[in-house]
Amino acid sequence: MNIAAYIDHTVLKPTTTQADIVKLCTEALENNFAAVCVPPLFVKMAKQMVTNSTVKVATVIGFPFGYSAIEAKVAEIILAIIDGADELDVVINISAIKNNDWQFLANEINTLMPIIRKQQKVIKIIIESGILTDAEIIKCCDLYGAAGVDFLKTSTGYAEVGATLEAVALIRKHLTNSIKIKASGGIKSYTFAKQLIDAGADRLGCSSSLKIVAESKELD
Repeated sequence: MNIAAYIDHTVLKPTTTQADIVKLCTEALENNFAAVCVPPLFVKMAKQMVTNSTVKVATVIGFPFGYSAIEAKVAEIILAIIDGADELDVVINISAIKNNDWQFLANEINTLMPIIRKQQKVIKIIIESGILTDAEIIKCCDLYGAAGVDFLKTSTGYAEVGATLEAVALIRKHLTNSIKIKASGGIKSYTFAKQLIDAGADRLGCSSSLKIVAESKELD
């Protein structure tokens, strides 16, 4: 398995430096990762580094807790697109889920989607599956499936629980087939990465990408 093709090589720690971005992008180019996922501050720099390659630039919106105003997310998306982002990993309003306010969530995605679609960018919706009930995850599949997002993403990596096989399988069962799944949060081994893919994941968000690739060469 060419595991590198599934990986969004990621650095999103609050102490991220320019040197971290140079290292991340260099490694992504050397390994042909699907994308680099970087904080919004570094989108322009990352884009310059991976230009003329197949590596995409992803960034995060409303990260990590998702409770910023819809208008703030709109501004973040527009600025990220101006800076050169290809893919936008958007944290939805988790508080709205817990308040059972699905109308708010519908308004949120219906506001964001036209902007992203007009610019022909990829949207990944982060639902933070590790702190949701199965019923809440299924409702997210229904809402964002109907909205026609590109990916449903499990986690930010900041919740108590990251990607799980159970969550990926549940999402795959209830999500429209045309919509892909990105698993992220706590993926530190090739064995787990492959299990997530087998469960239905199409993309993996990883900071341990080099370790995973090295293990894949030993085990495959």
